[in-house]
Amino acid sequence: MARRKKIYEGKAKDLFEGPEPGTLVQYFKDDATAFNAEKHDTIDGKGALNNILSEYFMNGLTQIGVPNHFIKRLNMREQLIRSCEIVPLEVIVRNYAAGSMSKRMGIEEGTQLPRPIVEFSYKDDALGDPLVPEEYIIALNWASQQDLDDIISLALRVNDFMSGVMYGVGIKLIDFKIEIGRVWEGDFMRLIVADEISPDSCRLWDIKTGEKLDKDVFRRDLGSLTDAYTEVARRLGVLPGNVANAPKPTIVH
Repeated sequence: MARRKKIYEGKAKDLFEGPEPGTLVQYFKDDATAFNAEKHDTIDGKGALNNILSEYFMNGLTQIGVPNHFIKRLNMREQLIRSCEIVPLEVIVRNYAAGSMSKRMGIEEGTQLPRPIVEFSYKDDALGDPLVPEEYIIALNWASQQDLDDIISLALRVNDFMSGVMYGVGIKLIDFKIEIGRVWEGDFMRLIVADEISPDSCRLWDIKTGEKLDKDVFRRDLGSLTDAYTEVARRLGVLPGNVANAPKPTIVH
């Protein structure tokens, strides 16, 4: 890739200056983390798989009119995205009880919920990304009531799309999280889906066997994370070639 200045380093992705104003280059790393980075490893090929899967999902959202930050994939590990101001919330949509919800509520994992539940957590690793009620969000001026209504609407549209796509390839969408960004077009502000949509940010279970095809494989030491993500890509028909040898970036600090 061309030499670019790194402007943000995350646990699974880095952001670099884009080629044009209002754009960024998002680079997918092979790092796998869990429990707020208390568990960490490098998984060859993970970044390339997440890049191509996120491209697939974002393009699908664009086709059904859900605004998002994706512009195009540049290579095996990078994509060009719109720059946006990230709302400091993780937006979580749950179709079945699992993970922290099962622990918190004492509900058996895999229990189908009566309807999708949308909840919010405050993006702060030092605090453990705590769940926050809508009243906190509005009072602390992270988002307005109208923003929250629009965010919930976006999240449920993503859920409808993702649930259908996954069901079509024999996968159950247990839950997922997304981030939302703000972009301005003149004086008008729009909310768009940002960050990524990949097995890193979803829980995906095989419909017939219950086999986990998401980051829980890493969290719970259930086998090969690359094999799980590769299976998702294979079923969706987007399996890339030689993901382990996808090139690394050249960085100018």
